[in-house]
Amino acid sequence: MKRLLIVLVFICLYLVVGFFGLGPVIFADGSMQERLITLAVVLFIFIVLTWLLIRLLRKK
Repeated sequence: MKRLLIVLVFICLYLVVGFFGLGPVIFADGSMQERLITLAVVLFIFIVLTWLLIRLLRKK
């Protein structure tokens, strides 16, 4: 049951980061450099979330 709860929380986190992180990358009217920096930050957040999810699921 805990495993399912962890997965559901991380699905919600992925959706929030995807919506609020990739939205500005796709629809922003800033410069290309600004978009690429935002994309790099969003990808880093995705990597950290994935790393945390794997660590939490391996412990259980």
